Amino acid sequence: MFTLTDLEAAAELVHGTFRPTPAIPWPMLAARTGAEVWVKHENHTPTGAFKVRGGLVYMDRLARERRGVRGVVSATRGNHGQSLAYAGRRHGVPVTILVPHGNSIEKNAAMRALGARLIEHGRDFDEARIEARRLADAEGLEFAPSFAPDLVVGVATYALELFRAAPSLDALFVPIGLGSGICGCILARDLLGLSTQIIGVQSTEAPSYQRSLEAGHIVELNSANTRADGMATRVPDPAAFEIIRRGAARIVTVTDDEVAAAIRAYWTDTHNLAEGAGAAPLAALLQERERWQGKRVATILCGGNIDIDLFRDWVLGAA
Repeated sequence: MFTLTDLEAAAELVHGTFRPTPAIPWPMLAARTGAEVWVKHENHTPTGAFKVRGGLVYMDRLARERRGVRGVVSATRGNHGQSLAYAGRRHGVPVTILVPHGNSIEKNAAMRALGARLIEHGRDFDEARIEARRLADAEGLEFAPSFAPDLVVGVATYALELFRAAPSLDALFVPIGLGSGICGCILARDLLGLSTQIIGVQSTEAPSYQRSLEAGHIVELNSANTRADGMATRVPDPAAFEIIRRGAARIVTVTDDEVAAAIRAYWTDTHNLAEGAGAAPLAALLQERERWQGKRVATILCGGNIDIDLFRDWVLGAA
């Protein structure tokens, strides 16, 4: 999908906006898990999540190659939309975002604050995505998918930072939504010639890629009823599935209760706030702690954008 030269160029572009995010080995997480645990803090980007990296790379190419574009439209549960709105504002490109009804109030507010036109449609991300494609045709807008080469090379810059900052890692736990993050990690690892196991993490309530790996082909789910909205994907992306099938060691599924416990652990052990998808890798590591005793592992804290009401009801209410 891209070369190491492409990846380093994308990193240079991203670093023109913000510095590499921290990668920290936290002692209290080591005590909790029995492993040396490095956390890649993508909750420290300008939008509070890793997706902004892909948005910057995507919008840079669009502004250079499609100067007359009327605008961009996409679908999201929040972080992808914030990334497009953030980058679109920098390039003067209007951005329309489709979200499902009942989406995060605070993520919706953040997208509007960044200048996006926000439209609520459908029951979930996949229904919003279908409407976004229809709107692109109806209004002559550029449809921005949630999985595309520019987005993957953009988000892969966090993996490049991590692999170059941390000592050799035995394993890296990565949450899976539509797949750009884990695919970026797999491709960056391979370009650097590393042997780190890449372990995907999904919700037990939305295990679309896990079911697809078991079946050997794309499996679409009827629902994705998890409170970790960044992992609420019913329909896998075919290109992402192929990269994951070839390059991931396996996929671990975690319950919402396990994710809530991991959010609390991040707060007590590092004083960082994680959203559901951001805490899922730690939840998977805690589930597999016996396997990783004495090993060096990393988790991606991919974002910290969780609504206060959801945090109070789900995370604190489950304590």
